[in-house]
Amino acid sequence: MSELRFAPLRFVEVHRDDELAEPLISELAVEYAARYDATEAGMLKWLRGHPAEEFSPPDGGMLVGLLDGQPVTGGAFRRFGIVDGDDTAELKRIWTDRRHRQRGYGRTLLAELETRIAAAGYRRAYLTTGDNSDQVVRSADGSIVAGQWYDVAGVIDRSTGQMRLYINGQLVQSAALRTQSAISNNQ
Repeated sequence: MSELRFAPLRFVEVHRDDELAEPLISELAVEYAARYDATEAGMLKWLRGHPAEEFSPPDGGMLVGLLDGQPVTGGAFRRFGIVDGDDTAELKRIWTDRRHRQRGYGRTLLAELETRIAAAGYRRAYLTTGDNSDQVVRSADGSIVAGQWYDVAGVIDRSTGQMRLYINGQLVQSAALRTQSAISNNQ
């Protein structure tokens, strides 16, 4: 059996308003507008609503993965705060160009972001998804009531091999996971 290999990505750090970040922001606005029954203009305003400095060193970063000089994937992180005594980063704006999906570029992006997050001194990171997302997180039956707002955080702690789900700051679920990095750049 032969292994499919794709051209390697080159990651570059960008500012939110950098020309290389434009496809990331624009396509996210299109996807979010469709998902949340909103306008693209409204989604662009919302995506640019966070101060750009939050996604800049030393506490944050924004990366774009280039394939033959063209942006095909990207994402950002920013400081979230302290969780269980550890500095925690929040992953944001995770995107892969729809013409380049299902090729491992998203996994490679997350591995690169995980490396940068660790280099920035964070011990934890989390990622949230919105309503109407096709990604699913299962909480205990009855812990989420329709029509109410919740703060939800997932924490992955590779040093202890644990992942935990918090709702409104309360631990509601935990499970074991492997301690090595989920993705390697060699895959």
